Amino acid sequence: MGVSKLAIAVAVMLMVVMIDRPAVVEGLTCGQVTSKLSGCLNYLKTGGAPSPGCCSGVKGLNSQAVTPTDRKQACTCLKTLAGSIKGINYGAAASLPGKCGVRIPYPISPSTDCSKVT
Repeated sequence: MGVSKLAIAVAVMLMVVMIDRPAVVEGLTCGQVTSKLSGCLNYLKTGGAPSPGCCSGVKGLNSQAVTPTDRKQACTCLKTLAGSIKGINYGAAASLPGKCGVRIPYPISPSTDCSKVT
């Protein structure tokens, strides 16, 4: 259970820093972040190629995290979860957006300062 939370958090962090997204409903929750990225846990631990379900979740999260508030919330959720899960491959996490065809303007890292996410 803890591993999925971190994986989701890391994947979400990838998405929360993205820009140029279509407008959607504000108020992204940690539950939504976790749900969208639950299919990415295996990839975040072992690398390789993300599953189609993982990339679908990454793209869905990206389309939901459209406001600075949403992106900051997603980042905060991810960092909290990341601290509770062992074994995450942060190199794989950093490459996840690109492997899923999503561009983000910030590095994906547990040291990302969520207060500066725009």
